[in-house]
Amino acid sequence: MAVKIRLKRMGAKKKPYYRIVVADARAPRDGRNIEEIGFYKPVGEKDLSIDKEKALKWLSCGAQPTETVKALLKKEGIIS
Repeated sequence: MAVKIRLKRMGAKKKPYYRIVVADARAPRDGRNIEEIGFYKPVGEKDLSIDKEKALKWLSCGAQPTETVKALLKKEGIIS
């Protein structure tokens, strides 16, 4: 089973916020996820929170982050 760390879109129209989730690569974008590890709010007051221990655990298990999530992980200093 291929596992990805990706964004799940939440919020109203034109006011998005995203949950950073670990999900099966075959699942739909806003479908079922395995675990939630953080959130990202790109509009208004920008806010980013990622649980470092959970993210490192999933990365060590072989989960592949998407390009956007990889940039957010670098911004938080979780990966280099």
